[in-house]
Amino acid sequence: MIQQPVSIYFAPFQGITTKPFRALYARHFKGVDKLYTPYFSNFAVGHTLPPLKQKALKDQFENGIEVVPQVLSKSAEEIISFARNCEEFGFKELNLNLGCPYPQVTRKLRGAGMLPFPDMVDEILEKVMKEIKISFSVKCRLGNLSAKEMDALIPVFNRYPINELTIHARIGKQLYSGKPDYDSFAGAVAQLQMPVVYNGDIFTDSDFEKFKSRFPEINLLMIGRGILSDPFLPSRIKGFELPSDPGKIISTFIDDLYMAYRKERDDNPSVLNAMKEYWAYLAESFDEPTKVFKKIKKAKNFETYDEAITLIFEDCKWVGAGK
Repeated sequence: MIQQPVSIYFAPFQGITTKPFRALYARHFKGVDKLYTPYFSNFAVGHTLPPLKQKALKDQFENGIEVVPQVLSKSAEEIISFARNCEEFGFKELNLNLGCPYPQVTRKLRGAGMLPFPDMVDEILEKVMKEIKISFSVKCRLGNLSAKEMDALIPVFNRYPINELTIHARIGKQLYSGKPDYDSFAGAVAQLQMPVVYNGDIFTDSDFEKFKSRFPEINLLMIGRGILSDPFLPSRIKGFELPSDPGKIISTFIDDLYMAYRKERDDNPSVLNAMKEYWAYLAESFDEPTKVFKKIKKAKNFETYDEAITLIFEDCKWVGAGK
């Protein structure tokens, strides 16, 4: 199906792609080449990381798959401090989040909120690149308010040894609405001097093939929602043979994740919220998505959640994202 090898990166999702999630995903599924952590933010510069952040960074090399920490900050000093922490933990790469589109982030000029200010981006990159040893990549959007913002960012990005630049082919104010802007993405790719990773609306084999027909030269993909909905999507894209009963693998993965959260959180009720957040995506790959998610949403405690899971895998069929 693929003329040239493609590398697939699993995009970070706050609250979902946690350390237990990444470890279990890597154990049960194939096809992903890098796993990204949800972003780390708010550091005390020059101080030891607090225990929770340290715990989140330890033992991250899951099943041979490289893990890349992501940082969200508008402070070069914070980024440098965190980069040094990452080096100490043995990471090879740090990723800067310039793509988070949510207003509570962008209004503070973080994430995609920094994109309209190329001088600010330039100043941060200049300071960071002088001080860090770890490989440095960036994830961004085409802009925050307009895709034309990328015109001023391209020469800034080209000035620095950025390992890879991931572009979600929307602007921040769109969040996830509308369609990816292939034309603006193409214009950026033509001018950028580092490897470019594409991100945006790859949910099925057909989505991938449509993208490759337009951009045959791009062999780096970051996929988030598509993998959350269908964990086998990277295997499908790469042409790997799927197991004879993929639904059984999904069931085992879900059970393992649930028990890992219960253990990690000492049976705190927040486990149910974490599982429901993920099921909002996973339900889409069942034959009756609305019915499936309704059962999960109604669960008020561990007992009713367990009952819902049993009914889902008895009454509904996991079909994947399809073609």
